[in-house]
Amino acid sequence: MLSIHPASQSTNRGDEADVALFLSLQQGNKSALVALYDRYSRLVYTIAWCILNSGPEAEDLTQEIFLNLWQKSAYDPNRGSLSRFLSTATRHRAIDRVRRGSNRSRILKGLTHQGPAVAALSLPEEQASQGERSHRVREALQALSDQQRDLLWLSFYHGLSQSEIASHTNIPLGTVKSRIRQGLINLKAALQDLAD
Repeated sequence: MLSIHPASQSTNRGDEADVALFLSLQQGNKSALVALYDRYSRLVYTIAWCILNSGPEAEDLTQEIFLNLWQKSAYDPNRGSLSRFLSTATRHRAIDRVRRGSNRSRILKGLTHQGPAVAALSLPEEQASQGERSHRVREALQALSDQQRDLLWLSFYHGLSQSEIASHTNIPLGTVKSRIRQGLINLKAALQDLAD
């Protein structure tokens, strides 16, 4: 006979309550949405804010996550907890927003920033060379795996420490460190000739 520890029982009861609320929500019970929002909106907002670094954008994404949970949810209670589903959905959509936003061009400019001399370029050959370097950096970033690119983005653009990234993405710290290190190695290898 399988024994269940008290902590596991309380977790299971919480999961069962979430499933019951979710199923009630799927039946059209709006009060179930209110209960789930009260329970998880802070978690969703915090993850969104850490990635988007904007209160209004985090609020907007929080509303979007719960609206999607109500209208067209892909959540399957048999595949895991609702909190994990909401965390993952929020993280992915926030990262997608960052990728689509105008901030993307700023990180690419930051990666190719060479100091005041670059801004003073005036010869067409020098401008073409700078454009080629920017294009190469963009290509090198696109060649990275999504996992490496996302973590580099959080680290260098958003200024999160590796520990903060691990905490906010639910990825083990060792995995975060190794993916960032491998991403930097891959970037260096792809852009080696630009350093010469």
